Amino acid sequence: MNFDLEAQDPKSKARAGMLHTAHGTIETPIFMPVGTVASVKTVHQRELKEDIKAQIILGNTYHLYLRPGTSILNQAGGLHKFMGWDLPLLTDSGGYQVYSLSGNNKITEEGVKFQSHIDGSRHFFTPEKSMEIQRNIGADIIMAFDECPPYPSTYEYAKNSMDMTHRWLHRCVKWLDENKPLYGFEQSMFPIVQGSTYNDLRQQSAETIAKVPSDGYAIGGLSVGEPKEEMYAMSDLVCNYLPTDKPRYLMGVGTPANILENIALGVDMFDCVMPTRNGRNGMIFTSEGILNIKNKKWENDFDPLDENGTCFVDSQYSKAYLRHLFASNEYLGRQIASLHNLRFYLWLVEQARIKIKEGTFASWKNTMVPKLENRL
Repeated sequence: MNFDLEAQDPKSKARAGMLHTAHGTIETPIFMPVGTVASVKTVHQRELKEDIKAQIILGNTYHLYLRPGTSILNQAGGLHKFMGWDLPLLTDSGGYQVYSLSGNNKITEEGVKFQSHIDGSRHFFTPEKSMEIQRNIGADIIMAFDECPPYPSTYEYAKNSMDMTHRWLHRCVKWLDENKPLYGFEQSMFPIVQGSTYNDLRQQSAETIAKVPSDGYAIGGLSVGEPKEEMYAMSDLVCNYLPTDKPRYLMGVGTPANILENIALGVDMFDCVMPTRNGRNGMIFTSEGILNIKNKKWENDFDPLDENGTCFVDSQYSKAYLRHLFASNEYLGRQIASLHNLRFYLWLVEQARIKIKEGTFASWKNTMVPKLENRL
């Protein structure tokens, strides 16, 4: 994998680049739809490629390990073939699920013991096990095993967690060096910056992982409950210390406004379940703001979901029709909302890329963010 930096906005740290992988080239900045269990909920793979124009999607190591399991994925020839997706894939390490299942896990230096949310069975993830699972899944980009500390965390907890994440990183590197790829192409592992919301820890973590030769670097432990101002401050700080010639991936972020603000700080890659999860509950993102399609005010509004025509995939559907589908509990409503939101997110990063290359990103971003946060 390699990364070509094409342009930098003159009034911010926003960048445009090309990320080349074994399964295709990704134009950055990029948003990656989340396909937790080898499926982006309510969305067909054909729609992802043709309508949404996704260039890369995610799979989740924890969930895929539990179901269908690495044996099935290996027999299928990896996740690409299993789910019929021939473009790039990224997998997380399972570390975030460790965080989210904190009531059912025990973290030690060796790894993490946890219980399955499916059947209560007990499992043990180590850095080596995470690498082995991700090797069997076969994503183009994989993540180092890390611990995601909760917010808020004490300084002592955040430091100990960060130090252990760094030690786990070296175990991940060692395992990958000693084990060959399975499916005929190289995988790229991204180390993950941790450190909670402490400036000195974030700087130390960024400097530490930047010394580990990698094809890209990830920023973890944000969007876990901290104020957005703290998220931006940490992203800004970390991007000052990560290599400029490698892509930067901010994990699990976020709202459309979050994405534009972090692009301005030098982040290249994003993922979040928000477009599909919120869409299934009736929240629609548009270029003029956010609307709750379940509200009665849309009952006789026959205009498209986004009146600026940014999301052509759904231009045939009106607000009134989508509201009717939700009121009738029709599954098609959730599907249209998910398609719309995902296409809107991809449109947004496409526009950001255009503005960066034109040199007008900063002023465009400042105009867009207030509109994106507006409740219609």
